[in-house]
Amino acid sequence: MIRYPRNLRGYGPNAPDPQWPGGARIAVQFVLNYEEGGENCLLHGDAASEAFLSDIPGATPWPGQRHWNMESIYDYGARAGFWRLHRLFTGMGVPLTIYGVASALARSPEQVAAMQEADWEIASHGLKWVDHKDMPEAEERAAIAEAVRLHTEVTGTRPRGWYTGRCSVNTVRLVAQEGGFDYISDCYDDDLPHWMEFGSRDQLMIPYTLECNDMRFAASPGWVTGRDFESYLTDTFDTLYAEGQAGAPRMMTVGLHCRLIGRPGKIAGLRRFIDHVQRHTDVWCPRRIDIADHWAATHPHRRFERPSQMDRARFVEVFGPLLPAPWIADRAWQMELGPAHDSAVGLLNAFSRILRQATPSERGDLTCAALEAQTLPRLQALLP
Repeated sequence: MIRYPRNLRGYGPNAPDPQWPGGARIAVQFVLNYEEGGENCLLHGDAASEAFLSDIPGATPWPGQRHWNMESIYDYGARAGFWRLHRLFTGMGVPLTIYGVASALARSPEQVAAMQEADWEIASHGLKWVDHKDMPEAEERAAIAEAVRLHTEVTGTRPRGWYTGRCSVNTVRLVAQEGGFDYISDCYDDDLPHWMEFGSRDQLMIPYTLECNDMRFAASPGWVTGRDFESYLTDTFDTLYAEGQAGAPRMMTVGLHCRLIGRPGKIAGLRRFIDHVQRHTDVWCPRRIDIADHWAATHPHRRFERPSQMDRARFVEVFGPLLPAPWIADRAWQMELGPAHDSAVGLLNAFSRILRQATPSERGDLTCAALEAQTLPRLQALLP
């Protein structure tokens, strides 16, 4: 039996109406990553300096050495960039979600106090701003637990949202299994929130973005000027807003970093984009936790028996009677099934493939068209 875990189906052609508050046509959500003081650094017990997301072209880690220039750029984000962004968002009345690295928050008490005074959500961005891809599972699980502990100690409240960013293949499962997060954002796979199942845990996923993101000031291809960033954000907003006017409301996320967009020449483009958003009606600008609360109340998860997760006997028991020949179900179960086959159309495709593989004597007079006419309505009565 082969099972394909990635979900390439998503909502398919029938995405739900998010029913945003006030009948909004789009939800525009701003995230500010607070990583300064949590990055790779010998002072933090790491083996090398940071090399990710700075204004140093082609930066590489310096094993066993501090990188003074890199540290200074990160320091700018905390010392100047954060406060420039704080003035911008509080002045324009737009709430933020902070992705806060726990060790960075612990080193920035005044910034944390300002976040809380502004009533910004402080979600968890992990314990340290480091790569998790090679981290043993037990070590990563322990780091998640310590991130929650330290975050709670520093802010007074445990985080309800999580985003790692530099994650491993295990991260989302481990965070879901921790059991205390209303949403996880380590995904980029949709324009709307969606649910994932991890054992008995129904976990809400709120997709993040790496393209409506100022990180591309530090990547190639990327932004050069504030107007580059502004133009892309405006085009994204205008497209999604038009889809909302056509009856398909969506969500837009904007990802920001203190040391990047916090520079004067870059933040000007962000300010103009916010002006553009605020000139439109029927726009909701929430914190991420507000989206999570709304989605859980409006679109709670509903489980169903998934064909791709059935054992062989159950699969044949359920679908064999719906088919003109039980062997079609038996052979289909042995295929590479996945979430795309947990729908009527997806499962019918698997059955049709088996029929096409069959010998002429096995097929007899049965055609794929006849199979579809007979089977699709029955599958639609069982599956979404």
